[in-house]
Amino acid sequence: MGHPSHIFLFAFLSIAVALGLVGNTPVKADDALVQHYLDKVAPGELVPGAEAFGPLKNDFPVVPALKGKDTLGWVYLTSDFVSTTGYSGKPIHTLVGVDKDAVITGVRLVKHSEPIVLIGIPDKKIRAVTEGYAGLDLKAEAASGGSAHDLDIISGATVTIMVIDDSIIRSGLKVARTLGLGGLASEVAQSGPKKEVDTDKRDISDWTTLTGDGSVRRLSLDVAQINESFVAQGDKRAIGRPEKGPETDTFIDLYLALADVPSIGLSLLGEAEYANLMARMKDGDHAILVTGRGRYSFKGSGYVRGGIFDRIQLIQDDVSVRFHDRQHNRVGTIAADGAPAFSEMDLFIIPADSGFDPAKEFRLQLLVQRPVGPIEKVFLTFDLGYRLPDSYLKTVTPAAAPAASEQTENTVSAKDRGVQELWKRIWNDRKTDVLILAAAIAVLTLVFFFQMQVTRHERFTFWFRIGFLTFTLVWLGWMENAQLSVVNVLAFFSALTSDFSWDAFLMDPLVFLLWFSVAAALLFWGRGAYCGWLCPFGALQELTNRIAKLCRIPQIEVPWGLHERLWPVKYIIFLGLFGLSLYSLDIAEHYAEVEPFKTAIILKFQRAWPFVLFVVALLAAGLFIERFYCRYLCPLGAALAIPARLRMFDWLKRYRECGNPCNRCAKECMVQAIHPEGNINPNECLNCLHCQVLYQHDQKCPVCIKKLAKRRRFEVQTGLVKPDTKAKAETPVSAT
Repeated sequence: MGHPSHIFLFAFLSIAVALGLVGNTPVKADDALVQHYLDKVAPGELVPGAEAFGPLKNDFPVVPALKGKDTLGWVYLTSDFVSTTGYSGKPIHTLVGVDKDAVITGVRLVKHSEPIVLIGIPDKKIRAVTEGYAGLDLKAEAASGGSAHDLDIISGATVTIMVIDDSIIRSGLKVARTLGLGGLASEVAQSGPKKEVDTDKRDISDWTTLTGDGSVRRLSLDVAQINESFVAQGDKRAIGRPEKGPETDTFIDLYLALADVPSIGLSLLGEAEYANLMARMKDGDHAILVTGRGRYSFKGSGYVRGGIFDRIQLIQDDVSVRFHDRQHNRVGTIAADGAPAFSEMDLFIIPADSGFDPAKEFRLQLLVQRPVGPIEKVFLTFDLGYRLPDSYLKTVTPAAAPAASEQTENTVSAKDRGVQELWKRIWNDRKTDVLILAAAIAVLTLVFFFQMQVTRHERFTFWFRIGFLTFTLVWLGWMENAQLSVVNVLAFFSALTSDFSWDAFLMDPLVFLLWFSVAAALLFWGRGAYCGWLCPFGALQELTNRIAKLCRIPQIEVPWGLHERLWPVKYIIFLGLFGLSLYSLDIAEHYAEVEPFKTAIILKFQRAWPFVLFVVALLAAGLFIERFYCRYLCPLGAALAIPARLRMFDWLKRYRECGNPCNRCAKECMVQAIHPEGNINPNECLNCLHCQVLYQHDQKCPVCIKKLAKRRRFEVQTGLVKPDTKAKAETPVSAT
């Protein structure tokens, strides 16, 4: 056992593994992320003719692109200005160059973590689309509200492309306006009266009144209009596949309203639903109600839990909001008298840090897609404009505008506060999920602490384990995507040489809880608490093997000599990945695909066939050799097994006779973690507790059988039992 100080140091580091994922939270211009990516791209690739990058601007996260001493343009990273969170939940980092005429001169995608891009879509295709933004005139985008260009969407990567497009346009407009490029004026605070929502107005109106005065706005498209729009677009594939049916049939009938405005919200939602909405919202949040009917869904059938609604986005000047599931809530019915029936009724919360102003005009952009092949689609966009009627607004006189430097500082600080508070909102929104996982971990902890009482009943232990593993696979894995990875460990060691954000890791509550529990469990029970009970892929292996046994598929017992030489392979894989991460974390993450977790758990086998074939091969091997991948190949298991040697307690009970002469536990151990001499290898043990079932089994353990026989003889001799039970008491029970 290690020195206590070493143990607690490791505990801290283990928890830091959980909290140490690299984050991107710019606090000041000096800490701008753009500085970390400039070495990936030559200056001339972003601004033609440039030979070097100049120093970071003091009050704004941009760098000049220089030719000699002349500034030819400016370079910035989209993530320093706008949200670039993609389907993966991680930022998509893009470097952009812009000249003095507010024309984008070059774009390079420098880092992303989009899993959807890996599903049969070459990375070069995404990069080609991104680089195609060179030549885009931001002056035209400013005049049109960001819609002057055509969106080139790649089928299968809709969200990714839309996030990249939005981040380039919105951040470009912010940079151009702040620097005054191309004559674009910098936006400053109003010095005169300003309008805001009158929260004291709480009149109740019917549906006719709400639609008549503009409180509820409508976009209605029939089949003929959709077909004509695709004809106007000119794509022959889309034209050749028109929407079928009568031309007057409704394609989509879409309605929009600002639901947090008291009069509108109370009229449409009713008092109870409106109160629930306001309880969910934080200070500064706003909400829209979107309802629809017709053939086309504004949510889409492809939407999944944890994902993004890719068919709608809110746009207001430079502000763009794309909605995630945590910002969404279904509505049961529309309370306003005379409201029609809708097939979809949903509330979407607009975060406070988005910069949205309810008193200004905005639009909801609808993406309409038409399949033109097995996976290919063609896209069109339609806008539903909205402006809150003046009757819901009141005039206020704002305070004096701050100085320019103060304004920049305030903007950055507000963004920081928004990011820092976002994780709290996420935890609050996922309160139920957090409580479920916390309860599961608490139950598992009690099982480990009272393992002798739990394992006293073999049948109960068996079904409890099957039930828990099913919960781990289905809910924790496939539904919540809470699968830990060796990449998390590699990221921690990489972060030791750079900055990392605690807030970034807190963005995923379930992963945070899992890593925290792993860090604590390593000190008490070793790696088995996670690998044996809370790993979704481990659960998948074990459950499929159970089915194989029910089907009487023969099980292969690996000879001990060969087994000893195979289980170190996972340590070699881990050390190889660790060495690669010291050179390049990106390369290490690529080779970490030796983990099947992303394919089997995160993407649920919806991936290119080589990845699926690899996982199927591992699971097929596991049908004959229980937990084959865990035993011999898992680098995450190896990473957790190394500190498992520092655990402070030996919980698993053994007899002196274990291993000499009895080897029953060793033969029945599912991963052969028990040596022939009876010792349990903590590096390999998964804490399934089967050996503890055998430890007190009076029909399988020779020691227990002898104790039971001795007790029965004593009871007969002392008259505690009738003499006719003597023969039965002295009859030995088989201990094969």
